[in-house]
Amino acid sequence: MEIKSASFVTSYAKPGDFPAPALMEIAVAGKSNVGKSSFINGMTRQKKLAKTSQKPGKTRLVNYFLLNGAFYLVDLPGYGFAQVSKAEKERWGEMMEGYLKGSENLRHMFLLMDIRHSPTRDDETMLRYVRILNIPFTVILTKADKVAKSKVPMRVNALMKELVLPGREWLIPFSSETGFGRDRVLARMEEVLSSSSF
Repeated sequence: MEIKSASFVTSYAKPGDFPAPALMEIAVAGKSNVGKSSFINGMTRQKKLAKTSQKPGKTRLVNYFLLNGAFYLVDLPGYGFAQVSKAEKERWGEMMEGYLKGSENLRHMFLLMDIRHSPTRDDETMLRYVRILNIPFTVILTKADKVAKSKVPMRVNALMKELVLPGREWLIPFSSETGFGRDRVLARMEEVLSSSSF
């Protein structure tokens, strides 16, 4: 598939505001500094669709982007950002939990992790939570351009073992700078949309 159109639709601050079932959804989750906005912009080839910032933790709402007029890419608040209050962290957690448990539209999750580093405790918690809720997922390994090409397969294998995943197909190295991995993510989107009835 190819993304021919992409637009920001709306943001929600609490679970009760989430839209009624209408279109299938693919969620995007990850740490505050993992590059979620850059991932969305890189996938849609729109540099300013999702707002990027040098300061982590900018996404504090659940943001809906309409792709190809056919499905939503849902950007969830970044987790693991230290420089916010405990109350704010709890609010983000409640918002994400409300979405993951309550969305009738969610078909898949892209869980973003930095290819250069081992999973954090927050990454492991999120992955465990997604597994408990039985949400299909793919791990997107961002910032692949920061690693020598020859070392990318080694990092994929290492993270596959650390995350206890059954195979390399569960992880996709990706670079928003070069577009590396974009075709594989598009193929995964197509698989999700074609295999889901709605």
